[in-house]
Amino acid sequence: MNSTTGQATIEMKNITVEFPGVIAVKDVDCSIKPGEVLALVGANGAGKSSLMKVLSGVYSHYTGDIFIDGKPVEIRSPGIAKKYGIEIVYQEVDSALVPNLSVAENVMMDSLVFGKENNAVIKWGFLRKETAKVLTRLNMPINPRTLVSELSLAQKQMVIIARAMMGNCRYLLLDEPTAPLSMPETQKLFELVLKLKNDGVAVIFISHRLNELFEICDRITVLRDGSVTGNQVLDAKTTIPNIVEMMLGSADAEEVDVSGRIVGDDILQVAELSDKDQTVSDVDLHVRKGEIVGVFGLVGAGKSELCKTIFGANKKRKGTIKLNGKTFTGNSPAASVKAGIAFIPEERRKEGFVLDDPVYSNLSLVTLPKHLTKIGTISKKKELNSAGEKVADLQIKTPSLFQKVAFLSGGNQQKITLGKWLDSSASLYIFDEPTKGIDVRAKSEVYRLIVDLARKGNGIIYASSEQSEILHLTDRVYVMYNGTVTGEFATAGTTEDELMLYSTGGNLNESKNA
Repeated sequence: MNSTTGQATIEMKNITVEFPGVIAVKDVDCSIKPGEVLALVGANGAGKSSLMKVLSGVYSHYTGDIFIDGKPVEIRSPGIAKKYGIEIVYQEVDSALVPNLSVAENVMMDSLVFGKENNAVIKWGFLRKETAKVLTRLNMPINPRTLVSELSLAQKQMVIIARAMMGNCRYLLLDEPTAPLSMPETQKLFELVLKLKNDGVAVIFISHRLNELFEICDRITVLRDGSVTGNQVLDAKTTIPNIVEMMLGSADAEEVDVSGRIVGDDILQVAELSDKDQTVSDVDLHVRKGEIVGVFGLVGAGKSELCKTIFGANKKRKGTIKLNGKTFTGNSPAASVKAGIAFIPEERRKEGFVLDDPVYSNLSLVTLPKHLTKIGTISKKKELNSAGEKVADLQIKTPSLFQKVAFLSGGNQQKITLGKWLDSSASLYIFDEPTKGIDVRAKSEVYRLIVDLARKGNGIIYASSEQSEILHLTDRVYVMYNGTVTGEFATAGTTEDELMLYSTGGNLNESKNA
């Protein structure tokens, strides 16, 4: 793919962003031309999101220079960024939407807040009509009247992109946009990005899925520890090992050894499990001690709903759950935690920890009773000692135990989501898309933690839409489609093609045609 020639529309020179004890970005130069798709990659904590928050006006305390069309500009607020046509779409979708408002209200929110008619009567018909237009352009069949709270994660992502497209968008910054999307939805997004490219829009594309960069990006800029380590055209000479080496300083991500586990008796037995929302229907599965069991499916297949139903976060409609041979009648997270079930959710920023609380208190959320004094008050000393041990064991990168979790990288946030369970009495761990939005090194660390838990005799449920993860990490895999299990396989005896066939209902179609 050939990028547009001519002067760079945006140039960032010597950009530096500092926080107390941390230099997030150091003397970074980055540029993008009209009609170009720039891949911005790096390990978690490399400075990608910080750099984009400078360009979108979120971080006003940066030093360095920004030029648009060759003219120096100061971007010190999101409003100024929008004035220049800069729109950003973040990875964590829920924080950017108002769930109890309609799709139309969320898409047209900037017009409602900043528009000339903000003191006038709202023209609901106009809002819905304009929203319908942009949703049609995105090829997303969503009713503008639908409440955002009723949408899937993938649909919410597209609503945010639709909102970005409503303004005079000249520069679109996409931070991990494909993380919550299925392959068909990802392809729709790519079609949109290429259309915007042809319309002259400059797109900066952040992704940890390195293989997808080759489909739509013209050039790549790589960050490591806040500095640029690579800036080149993305062509046939560029390989994924090249990119990984620029990201990590080594060409290969460390392979995780999954051996050394002793698989014992069943720790979990689920029979005919269905939830009240009817997103999970008649699921049977079992997990043994020391076993890693995969649950594979595309976005919307029911993986997350199944995990939440087992954990009690979604109410059970029917079915039985047995733990260590005994019927488990609990139907709430509190009961599950007491029974020894741990849950690491997909939406970690919403459900995995408390964003504005410090590292030490997040790491003691599950085991707080262990840190009580004799008179029933919380011993901060015990909390800090325990948190310090976990930070060291999990190699969590943080300036201090008092740092707010919101300011950590995605990989370190995920370690905290897992770390709060490590000194609990859990014997069954449920992981829902645990590597979403984290880099290759952080993925290896998460894999290693999971394998270590299994080696200690714990049972593991590993839900993922990544075929390569399922095939590498698990012993058996259940494939889901439309809320039901369509197949169970020994991982060593299956293939990516077979997983995909069952995850799209292809086996059901074959049965009907037989």
